[in-house]
Amino acid sequence: MKAQRKWIIVLIAILGTFLQALDISIVNVALPNMMGNLGATLDEINWVVTGYIIANVIILPLTGWFTARLGRKRFLVLSIATFTVASFFCGIAWNLGALVFFRIVQGMGGGALVPTSQSIIMDTFPPKEQGGAMAALGVGVMVGPTLGPTLGGWITDNYNWPWIFLINIPVGGLALLLAFLFLQDSEHSRETPPTIDYLGILLLAVGVGCLQVILELGERKDWFESNSIKTLSLLAGTSLILFVWWELKTGHPVVDLRILADRSLSAGTIVSIFLGFGLMGTTFLIPVFLQTLLHYTAWQTGKVIILSSISTAAAMFIAGKLITRIPPHYIIALGAGIFILALYQMSRFTLEIGAGDLVVPQILRGTGIGLMFVPLSVATLSNLDKKDIASGSGLYTFMRQTGGSFGIAILVTFLKQREVFHRSILSEHLHALNPLTTQRLQLLERGLLARGVNPESANTVALTLLDHSVTRQAQLLSFSDAFLLVALLMAVAFPLLLLLRRRKSPVQVLLSD
Repeated sequence: MKAQRKWIIVLIAILGTFLQALDISIVNVALPNMMGNLGATLDEINWVVTGYIIANVIILPLTGWFTARLGRKRFLVLSIATFTVASFFCGIAWNLGALVFFRIVQGMGGGALVPTSQSIIMDTFPPKEQGGAMAALGVGVMVGPTLGPTLGGWITDNYNWPWIFLINIPVGGLALLLAFLFLQDSEHSRETPPTIDYLGILLLAVGVGCLQVILELGERKDWFESNSIKTLSLLAGTSLILFVWWELKTGHPVVDLRILADRSLSAGTIVSIFLGFGLMGTTFLIPVFLQTLLHYTAWQTGKVIILSSISTAAAMFIAGKLITRIPPHYIIALGAGIFILALYQMSRFTLEIGAGDLVVPQILRGTGIGLMFVPLSVATLSNLDKKDIASGSGLYTFMRQTGGSFGIAILVTFLKQREVFHRSILSEHLHALNPLTTQRLQLLERGLLARGVNPESANTVALTLLDHSVTRQAQLLSFSDAFLLVALLMAVAFPLLLLLRRRKSPVQVLLSD
């Protein structure tokens, strides 16, 4: 295949994956505007996000099955078309029900874009060129979620929320045209199964759907104090256990779990859970920290996060070059180490930090993510038979996204619990017999009196300000704990990197020689 055609295929993959990744996070900042415009409550409007994610994660593990039935080109074209058309209807949605419905359709279209693009690239490029191609693809996958809140905030401030969906149309249209003109199916990409595994599809949809609802709504419903969460947990657990049993038993599974016998794939999918936790966990923590404690605007927050996105893109291309010379697990370990260092630096943030203090941790965070993503993707998938790459990529992406969902759900609850803990500890030192407390109150009262506050209410206002200061310190300490928790979990993944060692295939040996 000509080099020009191959890189057009990469462009198609970048456009598709960028749209899918962007739409996971771009909606969040527009939710308040949607609530007012559509007359929805907070619980109701959250289904705009939840519906998209549920549909997205259900489709991910089905990627291999759809590819086998339709062929990669037809399936990718259908996915891009579904996503783009659904984006249009989201933009013109006439009520909340219509918006949620078309977001679900959009999620179904977007779910397969990343794994299908990965499998096409692995099939199109020889092993020596896979690193660079995966690096280009990774820009869309990794930059999309971090750019989403910034772009969404800018669009919402300057236009209106429907445009966060309508901007997808020209990009999706271009990707659709290029895919139709330049993509070709390989001989092994379409093998129509003799039967449809209806039971497997049903069990997967129920299990994954219930699990995602639990992760999205669990914290708001106080987790297992809620009967609905208990019921959903029972459904999810039962369905997923039966799904695994059935897929290993049936002759024509909708998701071929037997490919997990490949050591690199099984180890890579487990490591991808931690990568998803770290990526989406910090993508959640950093904006909340900046906006809640440092009072940054959405635009200011975006300018900080974009540093991480730029360094991620640069590190991906470096990793793409290094992967032909250095074993992938060494590069992943280096990236994880840099990422952990960034988290440690962020755990030492104070309420007095300036914009300059945020630069190095964000660059390190982005560099670490970039160095992990490309070699992990290549090491996980490159040892599979070509006919199994679509299924393997779907499982790999599914586990990374599931890790991200778990990460956000765990961190939201963790932050609240640690804030209560730290506030309790700090409050123990605030009493009338503590001279530091008395001194602080007197200073606050003098400052308030100097500003013209009524002497009779100065003490009450001073106590309120002191309580507010304690709350902010407790929040700061809870964020510090959260950054360290993510660092600890990333460190846990280190031993799994040893399982990514593998013998070179004959093709790779020939190329390296």
